[in-house]
Amino acid sequence: MKSVPVIHMDKVGTFDPRSGSLVERALFNHRLVVVVLCAIVTALLGWQATKLHLNASFEKTIPSHHPYIQNYLRYQNELSGLGNAVRIAVENPKGTIYDANYLRALRGLSDEIFLLPGVDRMKMKSLWTPSTRWVGVTEDGLEGGPVIPDGYTGTAKNLMALDANIARSGEIGQIVSLDSRSTVIFVPLLARTPDGQPFSYAAFSEKLDALRVKYEQQGLKVHITGFAKLVGDLINGVRAVLMFFALAVAIAAAMVFWYTRCIRSTLLVVAASLVAVVWQLGLLPTLGYTLDPYSILVPFLVFAIGMSHGAQKMNGIMQDVGRGMDKLVAARFTFRRLFLAGLTALLADAVGFAVLLVIDIQVIRELAIAASLGVAALIFTNLILLPIMLSYTGVSAKAAARSLRAETADAAGEDKHALWAFLDHFTQRKWASIAVATAVVMSIAGLAVGAHLKIGDLDPGAPELRADSRYNRDVSFMNRSYGASSDVLAVMIKTPEGACSQYDTLNKIDALEWQLRQLDGVEDTNSLALLNRRMLVGLTEGNPKWYEFLPNQDMLNTVTAGAPRGLYNDSCGLLTLYVYLRDHKADTLNRVVEHVEAFARENNTKDVQFLLAAGAAGIEAATNIAVKDAWRKMLYLVYGAVVVLSFITFRSWRAVAVAVLPLMLTSVLAEALMVALGMGVKVATLPVIALGVGIGIDYALYILSVTLAQLREGKSMSEAYYRALLFTGKVVMFTGVTLAVGVVTWVASPIKFQADMGLLLAFMFLWNMLGALILLPALAHFLLRPARGASYREAKNAF
Repeated sequence: MKSVPVIHMDKVGTFDPRSGSLVERALFNHRLVVVVLCAIVTALLGWQATKLHLNASFEKTIPSHHPYIQNYLRYQNELSGLGNAVRIAVENPKGTIYDANYLRALRGLSDEIFLLPGVDRMKMKSLWTPSTRWVGVTEDGLEGGPVIPDGYTGTAKNLMALDANIARSGEIGQIVSLDSRSTVIFVPLLARTPDGQPFSYAAFSEKLDALRVKYEQQGLKVHITGFAKLVGDLINGVRAVLMFFALAVAIAAAMVFWYTRCIRSTLLVVAASLVAVVWQLGLLPTLGYTLDPYSILVPFLVFAIGMSHGAQKMNGIMQDVGRGMDKLVAARFTFRRLFLAGLTALLADAVGFAVLLVIDIQVIRELAIAASLGVAALIFTNLILLPIMLSYTGVSAKAAARSLRAETADAAGEDKHALWAFLDHFTQRKWASIAVATAVVMSIAGLAVGAHLKIGDLDPGAPELRADSRYNRDVSFMNRSYGASSDVLAVMIKTPEGACSQYDTLNKIDALEWQLRQLDGVEDTNSLALLNRRMLVGLTEGNPKWYEFLPNQDMLNTVTAGAPRGLYNDSCGLLTLYVYLRDHKADTLNRVVEHVEAFARENNTKDVQFLLAAGAAGIEAATNIAVKDAWRKMLYLVYGAVVVLSFITFRSWRAVAVAVLPLMLTSVLAEALMVALGMGVKVATLPVIALGVGIGIDYALYILSVTLAQLREGKSMSEAYYRALLFTGKVVMFTGVTLAVGVVTWVASPIKFQADMGLLLAFMFLWNMLGALILLPALAHFLLRPARGASYREAKNAF
């Protein structure tokens, strides 16, 4: 990194426009062309941005290539209600379900939901669907029929028959609550509507909310859970996200103006960053992508990165204008000094985002693409367009003079500003040793705490929303009323065609089922093996002594013939073992998955195989495993990319160590903070861990590039770092605080994962800033200080 001499000139005429690199000449000698082209691109992409849709997809949130998901997708059409589904509990607050008015309203709601676009009508289930049946033992043998009595008219006799049918149906705790005050309408969903359009979660959620209002006005209470409703609530919360985004932009603009006291440069910095956001949002629909609740924070990250780089360009031009340079010359000199550092930082950001592509979850991959597009836009808007625009507008004379206040005072021999004097201590051995030792202690403590970081959810319900949200209250109602959560993990047992009722196979299922019921977190199970036990008791006048699994193949065949198809498929080649869990916490899922896998290793044969996993909990278990596998790999790749790019820039392993070690400390402390906040590593939080590295390298590169340039001129570490503070360091401090203040306002968001991300990002902005201002000079003292009295070439070689 070559330094640029300070040149005082009043007129642009004394500046040679043929000087500078080929890139600089091509841009600044054709400024109007660049501005017009950027304006055209902004207009076109702004129009394209109006076509951007906010939606989500269940399939995009799961690791499609994981073995569990591959097993699920292979047998998806033969499984009953174990994919993307909504559960709607309809409660009678004034009595039980054995009420004619309640049943009439339930029928109306069930019929309306049946007709909604995207509902898998063949698999939908409620008291009123023909698939809800009862089986009983009478003097004449086994009998059965639909739970709703034939010829139901709502009479007292009909209601008594319904009570008896439900008792014999096995649906208590499934679609009928334990206290008989509510029933569930189970609504499986299709990936596409019958007309071939992608399923719209926002539209479906709105229809559910409208039906909720309609039937609650009739005296019922309606509770809705499921991925589709969760996403719908998140999409509804986007208005709050946009409000907080606007607030963060306003805070950033206000603080930039407070720092510069120059309205034109403030507006240009904010505008350039917003133009990058417009380009990003316009490119997404152009390339066929949508925005989803998990990537809704990406535009702000692009804006934040843009503000960081834009403030540096603005500050450099402002200082050069204050030294007497013409605004065009100041813009070109600032471009020369900072373009390489800015480009390297943005490339590091882009690579940090692109590394997320290794994660086998489509929603994260699309987030990575969206973020990378935004960073690519910043290269044009903040590294190129902004300096060119400032070369036209310039800055106010008062602002330019104020930007050099500290430099002028230093030249006059006045004492350094107290803050700069304090930070300068860390270039001295005593303070540098204290800083490095403190960082080591904090790293050890952070690693110790971070070792307890869990994969997946740590709370029941939906941690993306607040505990008192309507959705989580509905989840609590479901868990309380039905004795188990909607978190179902299904084990698929593959057998030869027509052999699903073989004694040896069912006996193994019976053994696994008994073992699973002993695990903490497992509330209940259901399988064909359990049905055989129950049927044997029923055929022996309810005598509990016969609650056995007998080696009687004829009996097993008879029971299987009348068993619900949800327990096995039509060809009798696939059995399903349902495991009803208390919650979907990481520890609960891990216990069940590890036990089933151990059982499968011991009992799988060529013909019979125990396969994981289906059901909401099974899919989440697969997602947790994919996140765990990608977590460390992602960090290694991010840091590897940052190291390579930093080495290309500085050509010194010592400089790379100085730049990267503070980032590593921030990553370690961020994971410890996640433990303290009760956050797990999951789809919503995983990207933030990587993004913090990319954002943090900006600070280090800007300070270190100037420090190295000063050192290579023969200045001492103290002088070099002080010059870096006056030029780029104070902007690093300003942007770090500004962005942290902007995102910390997110803690008031109704969407909990946005509030959590706000805390994490604020922490990373501040700690990356402190690392660049304190730990970086301390490390530089030990790794970069040239020998006293060294010449310029000797000093350069010392790095």
